[in-house]
Amino acid sequence: MSTSIYVGNLPYSVNEESLNEIFGAFGTVVSAKIVMDMNTKRSKGFGFVEMSSEEEANNAIKELDNAEINGRNVRVNLAKPREERERTGRRDNFRKSYR
Repeated sequence: MSTSIYVGNLPYSVNEESLNEIFGAFGTVVSAKIVMDMNTKRSKGFGFVEMSSEEEANNAIKELDNAEINGRNVRVNLAKPREERERTGRRDNFRKSYR
């Protein structure tokens, strides 16, 4: 079973390919994803890596947490499950108030 890892404080120069390469040294990377800003299409400075096993994920976390990547110390830990959030409908309220 695969294990998901959160990677924070990433330099903006890191892309999914380089993230895959960095974590690939510790095992099989199932996927690597950098979270991008929808408006600017620029990295938000964090991402997620899915490793093929829990053992590989724990080894990568142990070795890479607080490690320096392109001049920044990254935070690496197990990803928490995504919380279900209630949709507020804010976009509809915005449109109604400015017509």
